[in-house]
Amino acid sequence: MGHREDLLEGAKRCLLEKGFARTTARDIVKESRTNLASIGYHYGSKDALLAEAYISIVEGLSDDFDAGGQVAAGTEPGSLERFHEVWTNIIGTMRTPGSPWHLSMEIVAMGDKLPGVRDHLAKAQREGARGIIPMLMGGLEEDVPEEDVDTLGKFYMTLMMGLIAQWTFDPETATGADELTEGLRRVIGATGGTTPPGTVRQPAEEPARETAADSS
Repeated sequence: MGHREDLLEGAKRCLLEKGFARTTARDIVKESRTNLASIGYHYGSKDALLAEAYISIVEGLSDDFDAGGQVAAGTEPGSLERFHEVWTNIIGTMRTPGSPWHLSMEIVAMGDKLPGVRDHLAKAQREGARGIIPMLMGGLEEDVPEEDVDTLGKFYMTLMMGLIAQWTFDPETATGADELTEGLRRVIGATGGTTPPGTVRQPAEEPARETAADSS
């Protein structure tokens, strides 16, 4: 790997160990065995590098959201079954003790003290909203219209941030995919709407929750 890749991998390790606020440029240089000048040359700033490192971590987690495409092959796009299955997978990435999603909460809590990181991630969040839509509704990411990003995408990202907060704060009482799906079903029913095709069968019960105590 070159210095750019070394810096990114080093920054990811630092984030997972120390978080955003406690990671210094020298920490990254030491971890990546590069030099301070390389950060500015390849990324422009430490904050930009940390933002890219976080995005890379999240992209690794998001590979599990649709189970390598198996979700798309097994459930109807836009159905409650698809909704349940995708959110089961997403929540599964939050169940693991020490889940990297806690870094999102650090940004929320300390955003004003990390303006460079926050600004970079705010731009990336929109692309995240675009990327999650095809997993739930079908189609291709490049075909998602801006209106859908501003509505469906933001709706899904709002659910995501709420779940991250719950699973970070208190995993034992955090919302699971069964509860989330049932809530959506009731909202649809209360508005007089009908559930999309493929929603007749009750979604399978989600796995039992694992907490830090369970894994010790």
